[in-house]
Amino acid sequence: MWGLERLPQEVEDEEEEEEEEEPEPPLPLVPRGPRCAPLPPPSTGLQMDSAEKTTNRSEHKSRKFLKSLIRKQPHDLLLVIGTGVSAAVAPGIRALRSWRSCIEAVLEAAEQLEVLHPGDVAEFRKKVKKDRDLLVVAHDLIRKMSPDSGMLPGMPRGAVYSMERRRDLELAPSSAQERTGDTKPNFFQDCLMEVFDNLEQHIQNPTVLQSILTLMERGTMVLTTNYDNLLEIFGQQQNKPMESLDLKDKTKVLQWARGHMKYGVLHIHGLYTDPCGMVLDPSGYKDVTQDPEVMEVLQNLYRTKSFLFVGCGETLRDQIFQALFLYSVQDKVDLEHFMVVLKENEDHFFKHQADMLLHGIKVVSYGDCFDYFPEYVQDLATQICKQRSPAPCYSGLSYEPREEKGKKPFVTNHHSPAGC
Repeated sequence: MWGLERLPQEVEDEEEEEEEEEPEPPLPLVPRGPRCAPLPPPSTGLQMDSAEKTTNRSEHKSRKFLKSLIRKQPHDLLLVIGTGVSAAVAPGIRALRSWRSCIEAVLEAAEQLEVLHPGDVAEFRKKVKKDRDLLVVAHDLIRKMSPDSGMLPGMPRGAVYSMERRRDLELAPSSAQERTGDTKPNFFQDCLMEVFDNLEQHIQNPTVLQSILTLMERGTMVLTTNYDNLLEIFGQQQNKPMESLDLKDKTKVLQWARGHMKYGVLHIHGLYTDPCGMVLDPSGYKDVTQDPEVMEVLQNLYRTKSFLFVGCGETLRDQIFQALFLYSVQDKVDLEHFMVVLKENEDHFFKHQADMLLHGIKVVSYGDCFDYFPEYVQDLATQICKQRSPAPCYSGLSYEPREEKGKKPFVTNHHSPAGC
């Protein structure tokens, strides 16, 4: 749902943990800010722990940034934010940790609200544990709690229909996935609202949000695969005119893509507060992908902006993102995009780095621990915002072409700012 982000050290079977009597220590993925710091260890081991933390912090502080990234002007960047951002900001909400955690939380809410048959709940819980493609699982779950879910006559609950039948359902005019003009209610939204209840009260570490907001103030565009609106909530608390939009509103999408919505956040999967806003496959956005004007404007962003993926896991495998950008932009040779990831395993990291470079994406690591993520984003945003915009430097320049043949025009600087 949020770019299929896979956070480190995520416990595969949450249910087994809940059965234990002894409380478990905080999950490693939780950023240890002032409000969520664990209790100090016994005094006998404090000095060693402090020394190790100081060493790790020093090593983290000395991490260098790619010059090709930090020398970008903020207005040349398009920030793609995934579930890693939400997990760092509101670690107390289990559903924000990963796609798997979100499905489990939705199933729990569906069970409590009694909006899904117990047999279906059990079947989906099995799928969450066994299936590797969680996007398909979530897609089926949305359909199950939507009108015209596509169950064939006589089909037992929990049955899995064929891929051919699923494809027919996705393209059917009565499908709940149709976006434009379709406001059919569904229980999936109620479950998400239950999961994300009082979202603003769960913001524990706004460091990442503040960094993103700082970039937006300087012209960085923001796109997200997340259903939550934590960024908009935080921005409004800072008196910024934040606005959430999705792909069903053509007028606003065009305004955003053309840079006319400074504080607009495009949710390509929709927003949980929208009754018909949850979409997981491109068929729900047929009116968008088949609109030449919209597609040309969106694809032009991938050609002209440097996309910076932050807190994203498998966003490049996301069907909607692929339909909007990757599959549609033919010439990718000169593109330069960036992705910030966790380096859990060196071999995997460097293989991933080499693979992504073929697609014009430079993969960099913020460290081997999720705790480093908020501070890394903050430092990265600071470095980017330090770049002096070239615009003021040209205010006092006059161009005087030389008369001599073969000579290039020279620049006379009458009152350029210091350091330009």
